[in-house]
Amino acid sequence: MLKIYNSLKREKQVFTPIEANRVRMYVCGMTVYDFCHLGHARVMVVFDLVFRWLRASGYDVTYVRNITDIDDKIIRRAAENNETILQLTNRFIAAMHEDADALGVLRPDHEPRATDFVPEMLAMIAQLEQRGLAYRAADGDVNYAVRKFAGYGSLSGKSLDDLRAGERVEVDTAKQDPLDFVLWKRAKPGEPAWQSPWGAGRPGWHIECSAMSSQLLGQHFDIHGGGQDLQFPHHENEIAQSEGAHQCAFVNYWMHNGFVRVDNEKMSKSLGNFFTIREVLKQFDPEVVRFFILRAHYRSALNYSDAHLDDARRSLDGLYFALRDVPPQAVDIDWGHGFAARFAAALDEDFDSHGAISVLFELAGEVNRQRSAELSGLLKALGEVLGLLQRSPQVYLRGVAVAGGVDDAAIERMIAERAAAKKARNFAEADRLREVLKTQGIVLDDSPQGTSWRRS
Repeated sequence: MLKIYNSLKREKQVFTPIEANRVRMYVCGMTVYDFCHLGHARVMVVFDLVFRWLRASGYDVTYVRNITDIDDKIIRRAAENNETILQLTNRFIAAMHEDADALGVLRPDHEPRATDFVPEMLAMIAQLEQRGLAYRAADGDVNYAVRKFAGYGSLSGKSLDDLRAGERVEVDTAKQDPLDFVLWKRAKPGEPAWQSPWGAGRPGWHIECSAMSSQLLGQHFDIHGGGQDLQFPHHENEIAQSEGAHQCAFVNYWMHNGFVRVDNEKMSKSLGNFFTIREVLKQFDPEVVRFFILRAHYRSALNYSDAHLDDARRSLDGLYFALRDVPPQAVDIDWGHGFAARFAAALDEDFDSHGAISVLFELAGEVNRQRSAELSGLLKALGEVLGLLQRSPQVYLRGVAVAGGVDDAAIERMIAERAAAKKARNFAEADRLREVLKTQGIVLDDSPQGTSWRRS
């Protein structure tokens, strides 16, 4: 029985889909003006796990993750680079896909771009205007009248009277109320614009998700996810727009993953303390980064450091050692099996990947004790549910050669020379070769089957 912590209700609730055996899920994706950082990686990996576990649980899942391809930052960056907005966004969408693929993130069923849904946004803004929830301001923008929507603040728990202009809300004298937010921005010289009943302009950020989710998933769907930083105002504004326009419930379960932190501050581009995914992947195997993200519960803060990633690598190595030493046989998961049942129970408890990974380590210990190919196969199969342990242990443990390091062919040649030295009983030379490799970060593991190696 799957339970989800619902941010809207502030408690774990038994998950009941709107339609039996079908789940419709929307996740706020990236604004594509730069390379993705580890905060984005967490969103991608966390909801990839949710997607995988829902499917493994037998649900027919439709997963939508949007792309914001028009906003102030994109316009500014394209101008700085002297390139078109389409050139900029296409380049960073391709980079995002490269990063996501490296991390083992499955592609969503739909990945809509905001610029492809402007007519749907205009239709929704017109609905809101007809219902008295939107108005054209003196400066030409169309704004949402927040105080006219009775449910505003239900997701974030914020009271309208407690929200003071000048803090989280931009002061704008053209607005009827400082809390109001923009739905349609009037055109500025040199910026891209679309025609609308309110004149040339472009959509505000919040309206895009309301329009795209309703078009692709319906006006009322099961799960909406994103980073904790989006809970207010973005997701709060989505609720106001969608429920205000459609006059029905919008989303049943809201999920928010915790921040990635560096030195106890949220990792973000605005703070300048972010690490891009591709920077981290130059130093660490992508599967190590995925493991690092998943071994923390998705709602908790994730503290980034090289030391924590090194520790994650050593832990993941241990699981691969079990698969290396006891080659797995192919198995179908029996969810009634003790280890599988406890693994499933962890994920059914609000997608507790930390608890599920703990079961994998218990299972790896049993593989090592029993030398059971069947249990090793179960370890590999359960790892697949998390997007882990699917490579050859030998390939994983060898890692990726760093620039200037010894290459695979040279390592194999020195291992052969060491074997010849041992055969000739020249143990001093064999020890010397081991030490040479060790100084290059290469660890040798001798066994009755021969010598294998890995990068430390």
